[in-house]
Amino acid sequence: MIMAATIGHAVAQGIARLGHLPDVDPRLEAELLLGLAAQLTRAELMAWPERRLSEPVEGNFRVLLERRAGGEPFAYLSGRQAFWSLEVEVTPATLIPRPETELLVELALETLPRDARLRVADLGTGSGVVAAALAGERRQWQLVATDRCPAALAVAGRNFAALGLGNVALVRGDWLAPFAPASCDALIGNPPYVRDDDPHLTRGGLDREPRQALAAGPDGLDAIRAILAGARSVVRPGGLVALEHGYDQGEIVRALFATVGLTRVGTRCDLAGLERVTCGWRPAGDG
Repeated sequence: MIMAATIGHAVAQGIARLGHLPDVDPRLEAELLLGLAAQLTRAELMAWPERRLSEPVEGNFRVLLERRAGGEPFAYLSGRQAFWSLEVEVTPATLIPRPETELLVELALETLPRDARLRVADLGTGSGVVAAALAGERRQWQLVATDRCPAALAVAGRNFAALGLGNVALVRGDWLAPFAPASCDALIGNPPYVRDDDPHLTRGGLDREPRQALAAGPDGLDAIRAILAGARSVVRPGGLVALEHGYDQGEIVRALFATVGLTRVGTRCDLAGLERVTCGWRPAGDG
């Protein structure tokens, strides 16, 4: 009779199987995958290395291990991802939220009036994390989360419902198409900004994420240009426009903001010191 593997043996197998993945801690990933399969915390796994796994748990772990070894992001295996103070559902229909995108949330919270009843658009919402973070922090604001992908909007809707957020509306549409002139106090977004030919799109798990949420033309700026083309019209006088972009795109994005007539244009850096979010304002007296 073949004995089922112990926790310690399964972790060791996982470490060996995941050792080829770049920028991955094989032990951490193996323990997280086994915890997912066995519904145990890492502390419990470390406390009971001699405990034997049931056949269903061992089988589930092997399936998860092979999927991860094949390059599938952990977030898609678990179906969950942390962002801001939240944990949200993610699927292959949505981009996996990154920590640097929290800078969009920070900027909006710091620069927009706290107690005003604002209408804030989250453009290309994906899993809805930016809209959810802002809606949770500012219950008096009305968030409008837009995306052209029905599957992404479905994920965002489930996240808003699970978090009990009643001040978020979901709208299907491409960038600013759903909005009337001067209908928003702020436009916030993390649009795609990677060049179509960027080799990173074919490795490191990016090949598993939705390409339309990552790549945007020969220089990666097609989506940003499309948003800015109508931003000054859609945002109210005195309103904010803030967009995430690549670490090496700050200078050209600032120029694009200025070209469409936005003022007080500036770029904020992420925790790594890289230019990450550029913002500008429609002039207050702009009629």
